[in-house]
Amino acid sequence: MEVKNKKAYFDYTILKEIEVGISLVGSEIKSVRNGSIDLKDSYVIFKDNEAYALNIYIAKYEEANSFNHDERRSRKLLLHKKEIKKLKEIKEMEGISIIPLKAYFKNRHLKLLIGVCKGKKLYDKRETIKKRDVERENFSF
Repeated sequence: MEVKNKKAYFDYTILKEIEVGISLVGSEIKSVRNGSIDLKDSYVIFKDNEAYALNIYIAKYEEANSFNHDERRSRKLLLHKKEIKKLKEIKEMEGISIIPLKAYFKNRHLKLLIGVCKGKKLYDKRETIKKRDVERENFSF
């Protein structure tokens, strides 16, 4: 099971990708295994020398009892202190964002692939659309 943030690949130029762990509560992991996760409009912030992923949607697990999780809560990212410090410095640069790109399982653990991204201009997006159309036309069986 792999979930991609397709909008991020269209709206941003990915400069660097980093694999990180994510801290989840009990019913969240079951919901993710059912495929109820959406990375659209999510981003990473830094607070108190820790990294958090905001706005990741994980649907409530129907079979869970009344102690179900909040669907859009902030979730802590599992990184080393050196990595957090380095990413924090990069994020302070103008025009740089840190965006979750993919969510996937690796050895029973949920991993996020976060990207250090720079926003695309409108003309860059048009060029991406052109390339995609040309590839689609040139594709043959």
